[in-house]
Amino acid sequence: MEKEIGKVEDYFAHIGVVAIRITNGVLKIGDTIYIKGVTTDFTQVVESMEIEHKKVEEAKIGDSVGIKVKERVRRHDRIYKVTE
Repeated sequence: MEKEIGKVEDYFAHIGVVAIRITNGVLKIGDTIYIKGVTTDFTQVVESMEIEHKKVEEAKIGDSVGIKVKERVRRHDRIYKVTE
């Protein structure tokens, strides 16, 4: 099952990091996310997150969080949290 939790605000290709604005729910280390857009479509586990260059264990509504991603993403792609 997937629940939308946010969307891509920015993508930093040189370091492979996406900036996500959390709009719904909580995202934690170890969660599986699904990133979907016009040309983006992949799933991955959140291994680390940062808010303003500080490592965090979770992000909640309103937070803008940086996550390392394995593939290119684009602005306005949607982020879903995958649950059993």
